[in-house]
Amino acid sequence: MKKLLLFLCTAGLMSATQAQVQAPQPSPFTKVEQKVGLTDVTLEYSRPGMRDREIFGELVPFGDVWRTGANENTKITFSDDITIQGNELKAGTYAIYTIPQEDEWEVMFYSDASNWGNPAEWNEEKVALKATAEVMELPFKMETFTIMIDELKNDSAALNIIWENTVASLRFEVPTEEKAMASIDKVMNGPGAGDYFAAASYYHDANKDLEQAYEWINKSLEMGDLNAFWILRKKSLIAADLGKKEEAIEAAKKSLAGAEKAGNQDYVKMNKDSLKEWGAM
Repeated sequence: MKKLLLFLCTAGLMSATQAQVQAPQPSPFTKVEQKVGLTDVTLEYSRPGMRDREIFGELVPFGDVWRTGANENTKITFSDDITIQGNELKAGTYAIYTIPQEDEWEVMFYSDASNWGNPAEWNEEKVALKATAEVMELPFKMETFTIMIDELKNDSAALNIIWENTVASLRFEVPTEEKAMASIDKVMNGPGAGDYFAAASYYHDANKDLEQAYEWINKSLEMGDLNAFWILRKKSLIAADLGKKEEAIEAAKKSLAGAEKAGNQDYVKMNKDSLKEWGAM
């Protein structure tokens, strides 16, 4: 009984220490995901409110680096390389810092997005790109700090930073035409060597139509590298399962030679094991 009481007291104490009070945050976190053309753009930031405060020129001084939000870094992620005012920004995640002014803002994409607010020491080498945002005045006040990916077009969008009666707008371009044309060319030109290899591998491993798998594996070799040892290995297995022993041995020997040249000991062993099984070694 004493042990039971001790266990219950310990469990109660642990529950008490682990419990956390739940209350609304003054600057709630939000996450926005937007497709711009064929590029994924994600925003993660906290949203402070005005709460009867004067914002720009007071709470957020003109001419100083601002965290552009609250709490942890305001972060933006691009799935592709993009362009801003003629300059390229590589795909990745960046912290957004700004220097607000009355007539324009400087926007900085900082490669270290792990800070709480501004970095303890600013490193100019981590500024991947700087750009100038146009400033406009709203005819009303935006109580809660807001960032929008707006004015969507197939190849561009605007990053609009809005608070109080101010909008700082920065347009960016995405590689929609490049990606679309690459996709069109791939589809219109038909499957590639890798597609045929993947299809043949699936058909063989799933014990489906082996004749079809054999046709596809040969197309993969014809369209790609005739000496690709991993494709030749798969051909040898498909041929063996079809009873094409001579072709299986021939493919396995070529695969073995390629694997030895590449120093891939796994494929060397697999091919040797198969050739021994088929009486060719």
